[in-house]
Amino acid sequence: MHWAHRAAERYPDGQLYVNMRGFDPSGSMMTPAEALRGFLEALDVPPERFPIHLPAQVGLYRSLLAGRRMLIVLDNARDAEQVRHLLPGSPSCLVLVTSRNRLAGLVAAEGALPVTVDLLSFDEAWQFLARRLGADRLTAEPQAANEMIERCVRLPLALAVVAARGAAHPSFPLSTLAAELQESRRLLDAFDGGDAGTDVQAVFSWSYQHLSPPAARLFRLLACHPGPDTTIPAAASLAGLPRVQVHRLLAELAHAHLVTEHVPGRFNLHDLLRGYAADLVESLDTADTQRTAIQRGLDHYLHTAHAAALLLQPGWDPISLADAPPGVTPEEIADHGHALGWFTAEYRVLLAAVAHAERARFEGHAWRLARTLVDFLQRRGHWPDLVAAQRTALPRRSRRASGPGRRAPTAISPVRSSESANRTRRRATTTRR
Repeated sequence: MHWAHRAAERYPDGQLYVNMRGFDPSGSMMTPAEALRGFLEALDVPPERFPIHLPAQVGLYRSLLAGRRMLIVLDNARDAEQVRHLLPGSPSCLVLVTSRNRLAGLVAAEGALPVTVDLLSFDEAWQFLARRLGADRLTAEPQAANEMIERCVRLPLALAVVAARGAAHPSFPLSTLAAELQESRRLLDAFDGGDAGTDVQAVFSWSYQHLSPPAARLFRLLACHPGPDTTIPAAASLAGLPRVQVHRLLAELAHAHLVTEHVPGRFNLHDLLRGYAADLVESLDTADTQRTAIQRGLDHYLHTAHAAALLLQPGWDPISLADAPPGVTPEEIADHGHALGWFTAEYRVLLAAVAHAERARFEGHAWRLARTLVDFLQRRGHWPDLVAAQRTALPRRSRRASGPGRRAPTAISPVRSSESANRTRRRATTTRR
C-alpha cells in the first residue's frame, strides 16, 4: 500500500482499490462479482448498465480500462481464481496483488512477477522501533532493544505490538519490556495487541485454517522436530508419510508462508511460527502422537547418521541399533563423499537432535547420535560442538549403563588405529596451545 501511494502519480487515469478479504477474520471472502461491481461503480457505470452475468461484467470492465493508464490494487487475496477476473486486458495498466499465499497460478498463467516480502533486516527492525519509541530511548538501552528485536524475530506485526506497549508506557525501561518477552510462559502470549488484527497468533491462524488436513498435521508435527531446519526425507519420517506426499505438503505450507524454503530442499520456520505450531500440536494431538513423531524424527537421523559415520571411518565400531520403526525411511548414503556432504549439511540439526532427545528422555538416542558425530566434528575442528554434544549425551549413557558391577562406558569410541590416534593427539596439542 505504501508503494501504491508513491506510484499513484505514474497512473494519471486513476487508481482502483479493493480489499478481497481473502484472510479476513470474519471469513467473509469477497467474490469477483462483488469486486467488479464496486469497480464499475467507481468507473461511473450507471447501475442499469450493469450486466447480469459475470463474463459480461468482466468484458465491460476490460473495455473501460482499454487504453487507460490505471493502477489496480487487489489487496488480501486468497488465491489466483479470486483475482483472475479482475485483471485488465490493457498492458498500460498495472495490477498489484497482495496475499499471504504465493499465487503461483498468476505467475504461471498470467506472467505475474512475484515479490516476496521477507522479515525485516536487523537495521530495519531497529528503525521501526525508533520511529515508534524514539531513537534516544533505543540508544539509551541498546542491549534491551536488541533483545526485543531478537524475540520478535524481526516480524513487523510482533514489533508493532511490542512498540505499542512501549509507547503506552513511556516511563517503562526497555529492559522491562524485554524481560516480559523473555518471561512469558508462551512466546505468543506476549504478542496480543488486543484485537484479531494485531494478535500474532490470530493472524497465523488465518493461514493455518485454509490448509488441507494433511498439511495442517505436518505443520503441527514440525514442532516435534529439533530444528533449525528440515529436509523432505526428514519431514517424511517425522510424519510417517511417503516422501512424494510430504514434498507436496511442504510446498503447500511454503505457498501459505508457514514454512520457508531458505535454500533448495531445506525448510524452516521462525520462532513465532514454531511456537504457534507447538501450541497447536499440544492442543489438537495426543501426547502419544507427539512422542511417536519425535521418535520417528530421531530414528531418521540416528539410522542415517550411523550409516554415514561408518562410511567416514570404516574401522569405527558400529552401534547396536534396533530396526527403524514403521514410517521411518532413513536416507541412503552412497559413499564417503556423500557421507561427508550429508554431515556437513545436517550436523547442526544433529546437534539439536542430541539435546532434543535428552529433553524428551528417549533412552539411547542422545548418546548414540552424539557418538555418530564424533569423527565428523573432529575432522572439521568443531571442538566446542563436540564437547557440548558429549556433555549432553554422557549422563544419559551413564545412567543407562551403570549398575552393580558395571562400568559406564563413554560416548566417544576408542581410537582404533595409530593414524587416528596420532591425528587425535595432534589436534589435542593444537587445542591446548
